Amino acid sequence: MSESPSSPRPRTAVVIGGSLAGMLTAAALAEFADVVVVERDVLPEGPEPRKGLPQAHHAHLLWSGGARAIDALLPGTVERLLADGAHRIALPTNMVGYSPVGWFRRWQEQSHHVVLASRDLLDWHVRRSVRALPRVTVTDRTEVLGLEGDSRRVTGVRLRGADGAERVLAAGLVVDASGRSSRTPVWLREFGVPAAAVRTVDPGLVYASRVFRAPEDLGSSFPVIVGIQADPRASGPGRSAVLVPIEGDRWLVTLSGTRGGEPTGAPDLFEAFARSSVRHPIVAELISGTEPLTDVVVTRTTVNRRHSYERAALPERFVVLGDAAAAYNPVYGHGMSVAAQSAVALRDTVRGLGWSAPRLGARAQKAISGPVGAAWALSTGNDVFYPGATESGPTLAERIGSAYVRRLLLTSTGNGRVARAVTDVVTLERPAARLFTPPVLLAAVLGPRRQQLTVPPLRTAERAAIATLRPPDAP
Repeated sequence: MSESPSSPRPRTAVVIGGSLAGMLTAAALAEFADVVVVERDVLPEGPEPRKGLPQAHHAHLLWSGGARAIDALLPGTVERLLADGAHRIALPTNMVGYSPVGWFRRWQEQSHHVVLASRDLLDWHVRRSVRALPRVTVTDRTEVLGLEGDSRRVTGVRLRGADGAERVLAAGLVVDASGRSSRTPVWLREFGVPAAAVRTVDPGLVYASRVFRAPEDLGSSFPVIVGIQADPRASGPGRSAVLVPIEGDRWLVTLSGTRGGEPTGAPDLFEAFARSSVRHPIVAELISGTEPLTDVVVTRTTVNRRHSYERAALPERFVVLGDAAAAYNPVYGHGMSVAAQSAVALRDTVRGLGWSAPRLGARAQKAISGPVGAAWALSTGNDVFYPGATESGPTLAERIGSAYVRRLLLTSTGNGRVARAVTDVVTLERPAARLFTPPVLLAAVLGPRRQQLTVPPLRTAERAAIATLRPPDAP
């Protein structure tokens, strides 16, 4: 691999960031070039916590659209993840979910799923698969000081290694996948490139998570994912709770609250928040009397922020991907799946146009905006309505879009066809246009066919399982 800055479009790609997005980007580009992944921190050798990833302690959802994208880039990775204890949950059959407008029915559909595991395990399996690729080199403890090139074209990166030595690594393509801490806005300003438009939606969300030992006697008698969403149209802060199974016969429970309703790190208040602050106490009932395995971990890095790089005049041979392009409120679980689909979009663009195609970076950035935009609409459609989330409140487009999504959710509580369409989009199996087809539009106008549920959609055995978890002195 050449490191001479004078080499014309060397067959080397540099990926900034060894995150999940960075690793998947490396896999996408290894088909066309030698790839160097540059990571500032130390990457663990096993399924262990990684520095700079505070959200790893909280519940993560890998929607089926994201899981398929990972397998398209790294065949067999998801299968190995499942063999190592991750769970594949059919949707909506094995989910008990309370939406802002009511309980979802557990329609007997098996077409969608979600993969659940700790973030540490998932990242490790992806990282291990990428390290095995012959054209990928992963370099950690190395800092990217800046971009080489100018406003017309990026030609490489300036690095500083663990020994303090600085060098230039020439590249035919540079991808920033460094996450929320991305320095792309600074680097573009140094090149004199006008800043990309930025939309920030910050409801002041705080996360608190804790891991519990899953009760042995529950077995398969209880649904394996439970989620209580907040209603942004209700008065007061938005509070939610989700319980997901992870490897090692454990439950990962994440609570969240917006400004004025934040959960704390106090262990003795964790169950009380899930019982009294959230819209339904089912998560509290499940963890009541269950053995906690960790302390409560609190995170405040939850801002929705999207840089519209697809509409900016980026230098050629430069792409921004993952949280560096758009970061979402993690409660909706779209970050990992969008990163995977964005990496596939990048691969398909290079495959279709060729490595040396003019405006390759711009065309790839445009392709990436597809999955980014769909997830952005889903993530911010609720958050914009919380006080102080934006400087000037929701835009007209956001109000209209949110009203339509809310109507779709209401319809899906009593219409299986619409529920299928909504799940298509939420799992990123289909683009958002799926929700605007004539049959779905008509169904939304007519509303739900069945009366709304007034209690969680639990089966008799499941209700009995919850009852066994209550302490003897519980009411």
